[in-house]
Amino acid sequence: MMYDFDKIIPRRGTNSYKWDSMPEDRDVLPLWVADMDFRTAPAIIDALARRVEHGIYGYVHVPDKYYKSVIDWFDRRHNWLIDREWFIYTSGVVPAISAVIKALAEPGDGVIVQTPVYNCFFSSIRNNGCRIITNPLKYENRTYRIDYEDLERKAAAPDTKLMLLCNPHNPAGRVWTREELCRIGEICIKNHVTVISDEIHCELVFPGHVYTPFASISEKHLQNSVTCISPSKSFNMAGLQIANIIAADDRVCQQIDKAININEVCDVNPFGIEATIAAYNQGEEWLIQLLDYLKTNYDFLCDFFTENLPQFTVTELEGTYLVWTDCSILHMSSDELQALLLEETGLWLNSGTMYGEEGEGFMRWNIACPRAVLEDAMTRFLKFVSTRCD
Repeated sequence: MMYDFDKIIPRRGTNSYKWDSMPEDRDVLPLWVADMDFRTAPAIIDALARRVEHGIYGYVHVPDKYYKSVIDWFDRRHNWLIDREWFIYTSGVVPAISAVIKALAEPGDGVIVQTPVYNCFFSSIRNNGCRIITNPLKYENRTYRIDYEDLERKAAAPDTKLMLLCNPHNPAGRVWTREELCRIGEICIKNHVTVISDEIHCELVFPGHVYTPFASISEKHLQNSVTCISPSKSFNMAGLQIANIIAADDRVCQQIDKAININEVCDVNPFGIEATIAAYNQGEEWLIQLLDYLKTNYDFLCDFFTENLPQFTVTELEGTYLVWTDCSILHMSSDELQALLLEETGLWLNSGTMYGEEGEGFMRWNIACPRAVLEDAMTRFLKFVSTRCD
């Protein structure tokens, strides 16, 4: 079956955070929030329809077939066999991260992040009274590299307890190699720093790159880490609010379970369960075609910049559907550029400084949309730039 990702599905009036955060009378084109403008896999829609038809939506038990669907998927696609006893389910990856920090760190402890990085990492750390320690990534030749010397130095500090890893990385678009993850793990193991790996974008990887689950590298990596996973990004079902925490160490698992209950994010809804089972059991072909479409969208964007805006640099996209562009040639802050683009053209992008001060001068584009929408966005951006660059 061929899936139609070119079809434009109107989202205004659906209480979409992405599309309905501005008044209806404004001509806004949102390429900011990280959800997709595509209908999810038909198997998921069908599973949800069957559950809706039942008509009773009370508290739910998470069945064995839920765990089996996740275990089989990661074993088959990523050669990582997850034990049933390692699971803790919750309502999302961000609540998961917050609970893991609460479980494994004390107020005042340091948590390493690799900036520029997903903005909710900052709030999850601060909300638990911990300190943000940045290990800035090095920007070179349209991509990012890890500063291992800086990481080693900061991991060695006695009050550094955790490292929050983004694998694949948002917004840098990196799919960390096995070798890179191995080295990160060795540094953290040596310095008794536990790795929390956010792997929510793990299925969104382009040809030539391979996602490696951090915990799959070695037994030591497994025991010194906690992994957060969810089908929400890959299958466009974030609103169904479901995720899994994977922790192999029994003591750590018990601590996290306690924190999950303290934060009161220990329950999930019936629709998230059914959607996850359908996604992992029947959604693979849809995902494969989605990745092909996202890659062609990225190629279109790069070609557009090359032909019309060669003075701008587009970062190489190895994974995710979030494109990172260097707009510093406009000589304005990222926040100012975001505001002016929205005011003058209706194009809504993310300011790079949302992701740390290292994001200054950059903008983040969400290209998970029909091609016609992306073409409209590029045309608006070109019109905006043409009035400012000769």
